[in-house]
Amino acid sequence: MELILNFFYGLNNFLWSYVLIIMLVGLGLYFTARTGFVQFRMLKDMFLLLGEGAVKGKEGHNGISSFQAFCISTASRVGTGNLAGVAIAISIGGPGAVFWMWVMAIIGASSSFIESTLAQIYKEKEGDHFRGGPAYYMEKALGQKWMGVLFSIIISIVFGLIFNSVQANTITLAFEKAFSIDRTILGVILSVMTAVIIFGGVKRIAQFVEYIVPIMAVAYVIVALIVIVKNFNHIPAVFSQIISGAFGFNQAVGGGIGAVIMQGVKRGLFSNEAGMGSAPNAAATANVSHPVKQGLIQTLGVFTDTLLICSATAFIILISGERLKGVSDGIQLTQDALVSEVGSWGAIFIAVCIFMFAFSSVIGNYYYGEANIEFLNGNKVWLNAYRVCVVGMVMFGSLAKIQVVWDMADLFMGIMAVINLIAIGLLGKISIEALKDYRAQKAQGLDPKFRKSSIPGLKNVECWED
Repeated sequence: MELILNFFYGLNNFLWSYVLIIMLVGLGLYFTARTGFVQFRMLKDMFLLLGEGAVKGKEGHNGISSFQAFCISTASRVGTGNLAGVAIAISIGGPGAVFWMWVMAIIGASSSFIESTLAQIYKEKEGDHFRGGPAYYMEKALGQKWMGVLFSIIISIVFGLIFNSVQANTITLAFEKAFSIDRTILGVILSVMTAVIIFGGVKRIAQFVEYIVPIMAVAYVIVALIVIVKNFNHIPAVFSQIISGAFGFNQAVGGGIGAVIMQGVKRGLFSNEAGMGSAPNAAATANVSHPVKQGLIQTLGVFTDTLLICSATAFIILISGERLKGVSDGIQLTQDALVSEVGSWGAIFIAVCIFMFAFSSVIGNYYYGEANIEFLNGNKVWLNAYRVCVVGMVMFGSLAKIQVVWDMADLFMGIMAVINLIAIGLLGKISIEALKDYRAQKAQGLDPKFRKSSIPGLKNVECWED
């Protein structure tokens, strides 16, 4: 068993330390240049489109609104990694890791735009809503169904089953500590709640996350702002720690600047998922007039996750001065840091945040699996069997010790990211052409509308016929 674990660890380390960092940074910089710095130049459009999507969602438009699709992907992105993952990055890589998380989000945002726009272009209609994602553009645009099948199998297992067991595990541990609630009882409650939502279909999922995601994000940021305002005189020192640590002036324990960068890059990707191929599954569900609209909204999701939520956690920890010194209990560090700033209610607040963040991630992660199970086999029997497995894994995760499973999930998530990055590297020009079309229509004062003929030679596009 130890030999197998060492093999997985070595492969994982090679994949994340060399292959993925080169692909993520390389493609991120390439897409940033080719799109004309879309993540900066069109920031205003992102906020306007998000507001427009929220209004249309309230007006009862058919299908899933762009705001609801944004919330589905944010529900998956914003999970325990924003509370525990940031703490682990700081405890292992030092404060400088936060800087590299920011850099990864800024660079990776362009990759997120490319993959989400592609997902919109190659989405399929099913009833009154859409579905799509990397598996769909791998088959339709690349003509490589085997690639889509492999991607679908990996994401369905990793996100829908393994990650959901980890999220449930975190919830029950946090509540056991904060409220002394028996993990079995909470596991049953979580399983029932999960079943009620996921058996209701994508509309119920969208309606759930549309409310829970804004509430949890705003509440957490408000508490972080209270801590920051209370300690405003410490902010220059915090920035100094982050910047000096980022470039090795204060080396991290045991690894120097390499450890700092790797922790920032790895935790940044874990958190915002830019380029990984998960968020496009949510992006494809949106009912929008132009694929670029959802591409821009999903780009904003990367910033929301890393520059807002992750930064909130980092500032709480660094202001408090709490340290773990290599211990991997990230949630404990975040709890201790907040308690030191706001008092004992901080531990309870973090426990509630963990519940909201992690449970919304369970629902968002499940939907990624659903979209890909439907790609593999449209039979409802298979989908319902998958739903039962998801509920079972939530119950399993509520009770189990699953560090080994988590380590294996890291490996398969890395493989999934490599497959998607290859695909968007080959197909990125299609999203870039769509962006040119969008900008041309905006320049004419029009509300951009996309058609198959908008990009000459576009094939296998189902939902954008002239």
